[in-house]
Amino acid sequence: MISKQTIDKIFSTIRVEEIVGEYVQLKRAGSNYKGLSPFHDEKTPSFVVSASKQIWKDFSTGKGGTAISFLMEIENFTYPEALRHAAKKYGIEIEEDQREISEEAKNAQTEKDLLYKIHEVANNYFQEILWDAEDGRSIGLSYFKERELKDDIIKKFQLGYSPEKKNAFTAYALEKGYSKEILEKSGLSIFPENAPGGIDRFRERVIFPIHSFSGRVLGFGARILKSNVKTAKYLNSPETEIYHKSNVLYGLNQSKQAISRKNGCLLVEGYMDVISLHMSGIENVVASSGTSLTTEQIKLIKRLTENVTILFDGDNAGIKASFRSIDMLLTEGMNIRVLLFPDGDDPDSFARKHPQDYVEKYIENEAMDFIDFKAEILLRDVGNDPIKKAEAIRDIVKSVSFVQNALKREVYLKEVSSKFGLSEQSLFNELDVQKQITQNQTHHVQQQQKENIAPKMEIVPLDQEREDPFLYDVLFMENKLVDHMLMFGDIVLKRRDDKNEEYQITVIEEILHHFEEEQYNFLVKENEIIINQVREGIQKDELRSGNFFVSFMDEEITTKVVDALIPLDELENWASRNIYPPNYGDKVADQVSGDVLLHKYRYIDYLIKETAKELDQYSNTDEGKYYELIKKITLLKQASIRLSNMIEYSPIKGIYVDRKR
Repeated sequence: MISKQTIDKIFSTIRVEEIVGEYVQLKRAGSNYKGLSPFHDEKTPSFVVSASKQIWKDFSTGKGGTAISFLMEIENFTYPEALRHAAKKYGIEIEEDQREISEEAKNAQTEKDLLYKIHEVANNYFQEILWDAEDGRSIGLSYFKERELKDDIIKKFQLGYSPEKKNAFTAYALEKGYSKEILEKSGLSIFPENAPGGIDRFRERVIFPIHSFSGRVLGFGARILKSNVKTAKYLNSPETEIYHKSNVLYGLNQSKQAISRKNGCLLVEGYMDVISLHMSGIENVVASSGTSLTTEQIKLIKRLTENVTILFDGDNAGIKASFRSIDMLLTEGMNIRVLLFPDGDDPDSFARKHPQDYVEKYIENEAMDFIDFKAEILLRDVGNDPIKKAEAIRDIVKSVSFVQNALKREVYLKEVSSKFGLSEQSLFNELDVQKQITQNQTHHVQQQQKENIAPKMEIVPLDQEREDPFLYDVLFMENKLVDHMLMFGDIVLKRRDDKNEEYQITVIEEILHHFEEEQYNFLVKENEIIINQVREGIQKDELRSGNFFVSFMDEEITTKVVDALIPLDELENWASRNIYPPNYGDKVADQVSGDVLLHKYRYIDYLIKETAKELDQYSNTDEGKYYELIKKITLLKQASIRLSNMIEYSPIKGIYVDRKR
């Protein structure tokens, strides 16, 4: 177990804007940062990071929390895994709590945990074989050296080698206590009937580990070195619970910072393309290895940049792949340039032939926008054939139809019009046709997906304001008072008692005193948990406000606290428009006193309504109880009248205030 001292050190050291910034392209917006949600498709940024409060809020999904909860959400980490990842990033040494861990806790590993662990074990094993075993050095390391890879690059990408012996790794893992079942589910080993001891999937191959965004090993790609063997040149891990090839980009973990820094991503095809470019000093590069480019992969890139340059081979397969990728990237709102290398070259060979400056300038100068690129390729063999030329132009307009932004579409069509000497109207007509075809295809796919999804029961929330306005008013004010405690809990207020003598009290203490005086029963479970924690804190001479609850390991509590600490108003950068509305909390003393009275007033009205419901039960059965309820309602109404005379709305301050103060 990670010690509390280490956890405290992690939370005090890490920066939420730095951790989130590895996954989301953040831009400064006033005192906060904003970006597109990594959890939800959106065109307008609604993801807010507060550096001052060290929290984030995704208004599109309602999620929010700390840097650690962000890692748990986006990487599916457990709490300890997220802490260890953050500690590693910031160079914090993990101190383990020496208390005995129960057997139940030791055995609580899920299958997913074991899959991550066995891939980590395999990755270390393959690297050890490459560097320390005789056949690893003479075969695997020699191959990488022939490809002119330096030691630091081999270690950076954690390249390895799997030996010739058919079950070398399998026997190693079984000896370490891993089961046949987990080895089989990981895809690292195969257990046919004629080989009960198992067979290594990747035997006698050099190994390319495939990492997640955060650096965990998800699977492997492996290249065979013998040319006279009838088997696939490259072999990849099968789909598992942790590895879905359509959701992963090779090299993203090693390249994400460079992509974000340069605000641009180079997209290549193979492992060696990525590695060779890195070795030449060009690090903002990823590969869609083992699969055609997918929407999920594009969204990974889009977290960091909207600018993509496609670097594919100049052969027919490379051209076909680039065409397919162009339309997908345009659909996701990316800005695209394309570069095909000279015949006989790919990014790997080109990067090894030339120095970094030459490669960078070549990419910058030779990459074309997708219209020029498609025009050059499609019109290459057209000659004077008008039908083929029309088909080529139609293909280009088809790509333009995938552009989601209307302004961009019009700019692209003007470019096509100018390039081919065609009227803009004819191109817009063709665009409408292509858009209709695309929409029909999309609708058909979505319809099929809907039909394949099993119906599920949904709980539809009641419109509480319409159903019970009294209850809604109390809920609203209950939440508001708890929000005050979270936001301004430790602020000291100056008050006067009945004898007009001044005294001091914190926001937390004043609101807590109100709840206790009313013997208030909380209507929201999360509020009750927060108040109980606040009471416990006061008994220990602690004032537990927002910062205490931010790292509370309860998703609903964390979400509520973040909602209070980053209100919806912070989504707008009003200052950029020279609008300066009053800040929430400018008049804390007045807000708290006014809202306490308003909550009391609305709670009394709610109690009157609830008590009136009881009258019907006793009108003909219990005369004593009936008149007791009548008396209670009378007293409540008198209290309600007194309170209504005490509260007034201040349009200048924009809040309810206590007339007496």
